[in-house]
Amino acid sequence: MSESQYPADNEPTAAPNLPEYSVSEISGAVKRTVEDTFGYVRVRGEISGLTRARSGHVYLSMKDDKAVLDAVIWRGNASRLRFRPEDGLEVICTGRLTTYPARSRYQLVVEAMEPAGVGALMALLEERRKALTAEGLFDEARKRPLPFLPAVIGVVTSPTGAVIRDILHRLRDRFPSRVLLWPVLVQGEGAAEQVAAAIRGFNRLSPGGAVPRPDLLIVARGGGSVEDLWAFNEEVVVRAAADSAIPLISAVGHETDTTLIDFASDRRAPTPTAAAEIAVPVRAELVATVQDLQRRLQLGMSRLLGERRRALEGLGRGLRGPQDLLALAQQRWDDVTLRLERALLQLRDRRQQRLADLAARLRPLLVTREIDAARQSVQAAFERLNRAERLVLRDAGQRLASRQQLLEAFSYQRVLERGFAVISGADGAVIKSAATPVPGQPLSVRFHDGSIVATVDGDGEGTPAVPPPSRGRPRRRKPGPDGGQGDLF
Repeated sequence: MSESQYPADNEPTAAPNLPEYSVSEISGAVKRTVEDTFGYVRVRGEISGLTRARSGHVYLSMKDDKAVLDAVIWRGNASRLRFRPEDGLEVICTGRLTTYPARSRYQLVVEAMEPAGVGALMALLEERRKALTAEGLFDEARKRPLPFLPAVIGVVTSPTGAVIRDILHRLRDRFPSRVLLWPVLVQGEGAAEQVAAAIRGFNRLSPGGAVPRPDLLIVARGGGSVEDLWAFNEEVVVRAAADSAIPLISAVGHETDTTLIDFASDRRAPTPTAAAEIAVPVRAELVATVQDLQRRLQLGMSRLLGERRRALEGLGRGLRGPQDLLALAQQRWDDVTLRLERALLQLRDRRQQRLADLAARLRPLLVTREIDAARQSVQAAFERLNRAERLVLRDAGQRLASRQQLLEAFSYQRVLERGFAVISGADGAVIKSAATPVPGQPLSVRFHDGSIVATVDGDGEGTPAVPPPSRGRPRRRKPGPDGGQGDLF
């Protein structure tokens, strides 16, 4: 080939026989091709880089071991998801494939999403449970005892479902209580945030405020699939339940359903109805228990009072009479008085004898003035001795008088002087009951100033008889101004 067959470098190249497109035209052609070919597809992959925008749209990527596919869930579809998508979760997305011309990218517009299998959700649930357990949120030491009889119960559930009606019905049957309902979504987008906000909202209520602070919380929902209950497996709900200062009962699903809030709550109920049964006791049973305790308390008090009464009567029979006690005290007083008189006389004699001896020894030696001074000193000492003797006797007499008055105050004679009487039979035994005497039996009625004899007739009324000569003690003479105690000198 000759050199002239090749164009020079500075010569323009002939235009190829191809159509010419603008950037918008080629992007639109690609968009139509992709959407026509993949108008409705199901794609399986692992979620990565999930982001929730303020607009409510959800942006994410789906990947496998060889490729990555961008995806978007518009706000309306995101709110209808039955579970909360998270990074690392394998899912199956249904939607249409399209392009985003502004970035020369293609993406999947997700209309529905479901886990790739229950095993994937359970694996994610188990991984989350282990992480929260490691933090100590499920420790038994964190759990608080439930109040025995809560005055106010806070319920976090849907206001339109059958759950709240079942709870109210059961509470009404067992023990009517005040219930505060915090309405929330129990599944779908935003359900977890609403449940957590309700738990924290109840805890922020101030005791004694316009809205009473509950004594107990119940978080309840009916049964459903794993996806339906997924909101109660969310970390935000579990942390709110663990941080609650108010004791909390979780009643999510049926007996076989288990969610992470069950581990963080203070008590798990198998059903919402069972939660109401756990929350309050049966009022009729409480009333019966209180009545039984009251009956047992009355029987115990009666038995105790009877034993104390019998013990007191036994002690009373062992006490000595007031006259015996007074006679013994008088005997001791007489003995002390005689001993004191003898001692004082002996002391006086000894002092006088000693004084006489001293005077005899000093008389030849002392002058008249010294003798007079000594005599005056001796006389003063003798007077002091006499005063001391009188004071001792007066104090002893006063003590004896006060003891005698005390004995007389406790004497049954004072009771008779107030209008009472002692009735005894012929054998001298005291009659204590109206049922003891029989018709025709003679009785002795003793008053404070004497006794009379009466006979029991058929109606139980006594017939007075001629009073016998009084056998009462002679009246004591009233003590004089000195209390009845004379001077020993």
